[in-house]
Amino acid sequence: MSIELWTWNTPNGRKISVALEEMGLPYTVTPVNISKGEQFKPEFLTISTNNRIPAIIDTDGPGGQPISVFESGAILIYLGEKTGKFWPKGDLREQVPVLEWLMWQMGGFGPMPGQVHHFLQVEKDEDRRYGLERYSKETRRLYGVFDKRLSEVAYAGGSDVSIADFAILGWAWRHERHQIDLGEFPNVKRWYDAMMARPATKRGFEVALS
Repeated sequence: MSIELWTWNTPNGRKISVALEEMGLPYTVTPVNISKGEQFKPEFLTISTNNRIPAIIDTDGPGGQPISVFESGAILIYLGEKTGKFWPKGDLREQVPVLEWLMWQMGGFGPMPGQVHHFLQVEKDEDRRYGLERYSKETRRLYGVFDKRLSEVAYAGGSDVSIADFAILGWAWRHERHQIDLGEFPNVKRWYDAMMARPATKRGFEVALS
C-alpha cells in the first residue's frame, strides 16, 4: 500500500514530499495543475474541500481503512502520528514547541511570503509598491524571528528534526524569490544548509510534482 499525494510544485506541496521521503513511506504523486484550475475538479474536491493542494489519501489508514487528509499542517501531524517519526508522540511537553513552530509557519511564514510572490508579479508599479513593501517587511521580520529561535536550538522544535522543520523548509526553499539573502540570517542559513544536505530531504525536493 502507498500514500497518494495530490499536489503541485509549490512550497506547501514540497513540505509533504520531503516528509514522505524522510519517513520512508511509499507514495505516488497525482499532479494537480493549479494553473489550469484542476484543484476545482470534483475528484479533487472530494478529498480537499477547500480546493487547495496538497492532500493525501492513505489507503491503509486507521483501522486499515482508507482516509483522506487535506491542509499541509494536518497532513504532517497525521504522518507523524502514523509513523512515530519526527513527531514526539505521547509527550505533550515536547509536542508543544513542534506545534508552535508548525502553526507559526502555517499562520505567517507562508501567507506573508506568499503575498510577496503575488505582488512581485503585479505589473503596475503604483499597484505593486504598497503591497510589496508591506509583505516584504513582514517576511523579513519572520526570518528574523526564526533566526533568533535557531540561535537557541538546532531545529525548530528543539534538538531534533521535526515536522515543523519540513513545513518551514518548504517556504525557506523559496528565499531567493522572497528577496531574502540568507547570509543576513546566519542561524537560518546554518539550519537551511543542514536540512538541504539530508539525502531524504534532497529526494523530496527532486521528485516530480508537476
